[in-house]
Amino acid sequence: MQTLLALSIALFAGLMLSRLAKKLQLPAVTAYLVAGILIGPYCLGALGVPGIGFISMADVEGYSIICDVALGFIAFSIGNEFRLSELKHIGKQAAVIGILQAVVTTILVDIILIVLHLIMPDKLSLSAAIVLGAVAAATAPAATLMVVRQYKAKGPLTSTLLPVVALDDAVGLVLFAISFGIANAISTGEVSVLSIAVEPILEVVLSLALGFVMGLFFTFCERFFHSRSKRLSMSVAFVLVTVAISNFDFHIGQVHVAFSPLLSCMMLGTIFCNICDFSAELMDRLDRWTAPIFILFFVLSGAELELSVFTDWAIVVIGVVYVLARSLGKYSGAWGSAKLMKCDSNIVKYLGITLLPQAGVALGMAMKAQNLADGGAIVSQITLFAVLVYELIGPSLTKMSLMRAGEIQPEGKTSARKSDAAMAQPAEPEVSVEINISTDDNAKEEIGANSK
Repeated sequence: MQTLLALSIALFAGLMLSRLAKKLQLPAVTAYLVAGILIGPYCLGALGVPGIGFISMADVEGYSIICDVALGFIAFSIGNEFRLSELKHIGKQAAVIGILQAVVTTILVDIILIVLHLIMPDKLSLSAAIVLGAVAAATAPAATLMVVRQYKAKGPLTSTLLPVVALDDAVGLVLFAISFGIANAISTGEVSVLSIAVEPILEVVLSLALGFVMGLFFTFCERFFHSRSKRLSMSVAFVLVTVAISNFDFHIGQVHVAFSPLLSCMMLGTIFCNICDFSAELMDRLDRWTAPIFILFFVLSGAELELSVFTDWAIVVIGVVYVLARSLGKYSGAWGSAKLMKCDSNIVKYLGITLLPQAGVALGMAMKAQNLADGGAIVSQITLFAVLVYELIGPSLTKMSLMRAGEIQPEGKTSARKSDAAMAQPAEPEVSVEINISTDDNAKEEIGANSK
């Protein structure tokens, strides 16, 4: 009962605050995150009343399966943007931009944080500085996709943004694994070629291979059903099973084998949209079905934000430097790479700003960084600080950039209720007019020939 009550309150709080956000012209994602903070452990949850709010972080983590499922569907939706017909025009540009901006961000954040390490070595270790540089490369696809969907953004910037965000996470995983291996070597004095070079590349390749195989099997199974509801159910089943399989990890000898649920589900969506001829129609139905899950995902994400990070002045100082350095890296990296690829002027100006949101992938990296011998805790705290800042302001900046690029139309005062009422109105009565023409036989034959 408490579980259902907590979920219903989370969904209700997110929906009601989204109405206020619309009045303030803020993205709905921001409202969901704020709702999560309000019913989280630091606000209503602090009252200790079961069901009214999330009492502790452990209580929030108990709903992690919802977040895993939501991220799977988000990645699946982004994968559906990788249609070969469109990638022929922007594929090369997106690939170059996705790789270069991530590398530039990592290098720039590393340099700035290493300088900060020299200034305050007792607060920020060299290992932590190096790992944070790689964490900075990751971008949150969920918030970006939700803004694009809410405002139905369409244009060159949007077409480039979604592939870049998807590729960004793949590059970020590789950069993190390399940086984490180097940081561990600095801390322990032991260099592991497996963790630096082999394991990150293996994770990306295996994740894409899993998504590819599941995509082929998914498309094959869909052909046996013609009912829209059964095809929708099959889609849900395959996303769930792909998320489940990609959460497995094991060892082969000394090699740690793991998958990325985001990359696997992205590839699942990519294969499906390029092979299945009714994928667009099915995705439209799936988007409606997943809407409540996405709301719960962002409300839970808001509840997970640690407000306690503001109590330590060192965390605040390092966090502010990290946020500014990462923002500069994302903008300059996207600006330079887009300029290099001779992209549209709006892409050059605004792409970097739309890449600022950061959440799920970065938090996953931070959790793994807690195993770092020297500085694991500070990496986790700085990442939490940055996620709190970026998740609250990132969606609004993404909306602003897309509007200035002319890819979001001004919001109209439309109402689904009015549309339904219009559809429910009786149709105008048909008017039948009968005309009798009396004429001779020759004229009748001529009229008959003309009618034929």
